[in-house]
Amino acid sequence: MTLTDMMLSVLEQSGLLPLWQALSPWLALDERQLIFVFATPVFLLLAGWEYRKLRHDQQRMNTAEAIRNFALGAGYQITELLFAGIIAFPVYAWLYHHRLLDLELNWLTGALTFVGVEFCFYWMHRCSHRMRWFWAAHVVHHSSQRMNFSTAMRQNATNIFNGAWIFYLPLALIGFNPVWIGVAYALSLVYQFFIHTTLVDRLPRGIELIFNTPSHHRVHHGRNPCYIDHNYGGVLIVWDRLFGTFVAEDTQNPPEYGITTPVPDNRLITLWTHEYVDLFRDMARSTNWLERLRRLWHPPEWRRQDAD
Repeated sequence: MTLTDMMLSVLEQSGLLPLWQALSPWLALDERQLIFVFATPVFLLLAGWEYRKLRHDQQRMNTAEAIRNFALGAGYQITELLFAGIIAFPVYAWLYHHRLLDLELNWLTGALTFVGVEFCFYWMHRCSHRMRWFWAAHVVHHSSQRMNFSTAMRQNATNIFNGAWIFYLPLALIGFNPVWIGVAYALSLVYQFFIHTTLVDRLPRGIELIFNTPSHHRVHHGRNPCYIDHNYGGVLIVWDRLFGTFVAEDTQNPPEYGITTPVPDNRLITLWTHEYVDLFRDMARSTNWLERLRRLWHPPEWRRQDAD
């Protein structure tokens, strides 16, 4: 008996194997979480390297905020790990069961999955800025006044409940396997970690033309009026160029990071929920139900001043 056989025997005799077989389908969508697990040490090492270079520059690095950003990221990963398979995966599985096409997994369909995920990400990201319900979750990512690698980890633990995953459902209905949709999405997020920095200037023109870069993403995080709501792409910037939301970084007008409405305080629970609180407050103060519902899908700034 080999050592592998011995270990399998221990697992089989433990009684846990049937439990794992029952749970594994519900966790299938979270294959993407394994990518984050393997990528996290790289994130930590790179963030540590950047911290050493910027630790004396308070405008670009703050120790307490960097720690807070990783705590926000941990909250996001925990809720995704616990609830994505329960909330999202059954819907993906049902649509995939009723898919329109049977697509064999090969290099072509793999590339199409990547392009499809990038296309859906663009519209999900754009709606996350222009529809207040989705902005209520996404705002935490933009609320930092600094741009560094730790900012990439600044995510909302409510994302899975917010429903942004619905933007990728058409891919499953077409016939793309939900597991590979999740993997392509995870790889896109891993790529996006590396564009959250001020240490990289513009890259060669060919790269800047096709791919999202640190320069393009600095624009996206800028609260300058000319930068707000631009450069939504994930890995690719071509969608912004096609749909008119691309703006190049102007070295004479550097981005000022953060959001236009300050966060009340820096507690994690406040960072996660403050825009939900404001949204529901504005809905409660609205004069009729139609206006209350409109606040969910109208832009974040829509009639916000009416409730102030």
